[in-house]
Amino acid sequence: MDLTAVYKAGKDGVLFTIATIFGTLILGYFVGKLLNVKARTSTLISSGTAICGGSAIAAVAPAIDAEADEISVSLATVFVLNSIALFVFPIIGHAIGLSQSQFGVWSAIAIHDTSSVVGAAGTYGSEALTIATTVKLARALWIAPVALLFAYLYRQKEGGRSTKIAIPWFIFLFLAATAVRSYAPSQIFPSVFDSIVNLAKAGMIVTLFLIGASLSRGTLRKVGAKPLIQGVFLWIVITAVSLFAVLRIL
Repeated sequence: MDLTAVYKAGKDGVLFTIATIFGTLILGYFVGKLLNVKARTSTLISSGTAICGGSAIAAVAPAIDAEADEISVSLATVFVLNSIALFVFPIIGHAIGLSQSQFGVWSAIAIHDTSSVVGAAGTYGSEALTIATTVKLARALWIAPVALLFAYLYRQKEGGRSTKIAIPWFIFLFLAATAVRSYAPSQIFPSVFDSIVNLAKAGMIVTLFLIGASLSRGTLRKVGAKPLIQGVFLWIVITAVSLFAVLRIL
């Protein structure tokens, strides 16, 4: 994927990204209050749903001093929904006749983790995969601002403390790869690029296998009812709203 494709795909989803991220965070706050979910658990679930699943949770957790059990419950909640979306989204997309562009933007906004977005979009088509990957990684750029925002809010609430933010390095690696693809002389090294693409596809298959292998009854039991209800509600809302917007605008 070269930089031109990245720019073209990313600009289509930027407004969706901003609206859905902050809309989900606000809605998640009130839903968590209503269900009496622990504040930090609610924040982590909302962040994971709003941005990019486990990566967002991993970045926000140290910023708000989340406990290990709060992190694990949030990850489990997002992971369960991630696994469902991976298989359900392509079925829905084909059933309602979404175009490659529509499905790419929709999956990038409504599916939590980047790996599951890539898996779902990859089964839908190459154009959907390009768009979904770019929009999702553009969405992931909001990890740092959101983590800093929550660090500030929790510091104000608790009287001040140090702030730790996990940097999402995979975004910079993605941009570096697109730069190489854009400017490296492909006519000289065509087989190298083909080999890297094939290796990436193989890696995606392994990743999706590991995602499925990690889902167990123990994981489901650990989630608990209230955090799972919050996660499901937020996921359904963002899925429905983003689908409506995609159908109306794209």
